[in-house]
Amino acid sequence: MSTTPPPQALTTDPHRGAGEPGSQEGAFAWLRALGPRGRRAFAGAFGGYALDSYDYFTLPLSMVALAAYFGLDSGQTGLFTTVTLVVSAVGGAIAGVVADRIGRVKALMITVITYAVFTVACGFAPNYETLLVFRALQGLGFGGEWAVGAILVAEYASPKHRGRTLGAIQSSWAVGWGLAVLVYTLVFQFLGDDLAWRVMFWTGALPALLVIWVRRRVQDAPEAAAERERSADKGSFTAIFKPATAENPGLLRTTFFAVLLSTGVQGGYYTLATWVPTYLKTERGLSVVGTGSYLTFLISGAFIGYLTGGYLTDRLGRKRNILLFAILSAVCVLIYANLPSGANTLLLVLGFPLGFCMSAIFSGFGSFLSELYPSAVRGTGQGFTYNTGRAVGAVFPTLVGFLADSWGVGGALVFGAIGYALAALALIGLPETRGKELL
Repeated sequence: MSTTPPPQALTTDPHRGAGEPGSQEGAFAWLRALGPRGRRAFAGAFGGYALDSYDYFTLPLSMVALAAYFGLDSGQTGLFTTVTLVVSAVGGAIAGVVADRIGRVKALMITVITYAVFTVACGFAPNYETLLVFRALQGLGFGGEWAVGAILVAEYASPKHRGRTLGAIQSSWAVGWGLAVLVYTLVFQFLGDDLAWRVMFWTGALPALLVIWVRRRVQDAPEAAAERERSADKGSFTAIFKPATAENPGLLRTTFFAVLLSTGVQGGYYTLATWVPTYLKTERGLSVVGTGSYLTFLISGAFIGYLTGGYLTDRLGRKRNILLFAILSAVCVLIYANLPSGANTLLLVLGFPLGFCMSAIFSGFGSFLSELYPSAVRGTGQGFTYNTGRAVGAVFPTLVGFLADSWGVGGALVFGAIGYALAALALIGLPETRGKELL
């Protein structure tokens, strides 16, 4: 039986714009249904996450140049990603609490400013240790942006369209990734490697412009904000770890399995996002331009995967969508990493389904995690589970780095498939939430 509310239930919230003519029909019904305030929130969250992605990928794309400049081995370069993601767990958890206590929009601005400042600082690093510290601090902002932006938009979105709406937000990650690849291709073509990697980090100042717009144009969803203010548990870590009792279902079980799910999905994803550029350059012998071409297929698949996954999470449900693409992602990783030498044309083509599957699985995350927690601790719950999973999943890229010298990067990429198997297992302990109202 469907849990989606009847159409009339969607017309009671004037801030979502559900009463706009034709808002429930057509390809862009999800966007119309947000209403004017919701669309401004969508734009702010979309831009924030795209630039979050851009700032993140400045490192993986510059990894080969950084390794040569500082004389690093594979384990040391892999540590960059691990440190970023581990510290992002702290930043994400803090940002979630801040979002519950002072509001989604204010927390969003803080996270964007943080990751922009420290990305630029990375470009001035005089040595490996300093760069590692700056990258870790960049993780504080990087960890919080998605959780805060997703919740901001989820609280405006109608249950009928929430998966597609949050899937569209998630697609901005591919936009930022593509922009980073474009800038990387230009910068490394025209500048020497020793300067080019610094310029890549300096371009991370772009998000500061977004903050000015968000500050003037975006507001929290009024009904959800009012509900949050009425709760005594607002922004409480204790609340998301309460075990079930006869009187209260508690959130401990939900938090545990949500962390496990997030660990698996992000362990698989960041293994690929971190090491595929290096794999293409070192084991496939591709040039800067050649690597950019291969990544274009991967990123194009990712963009379409985010949008498709958002649609499917509304049609199939949150759990079925994640299970489907966990299986498909694992299969694609195993094939991609084990193609024989010389099969570069097939490698090029396979990049599209790989990007599609590993991104479609993310599309339901924003809506699923938002729906698992009540308004008072929605930021805390989503911030903690998403980013703790990111931190634990960060072990995967480091394992690939340390194993790359003996197994090769391609061989070590199989750890991505293990992550997706873990995500499928985690679904056993989580409820289906499609159609749930958020207040």
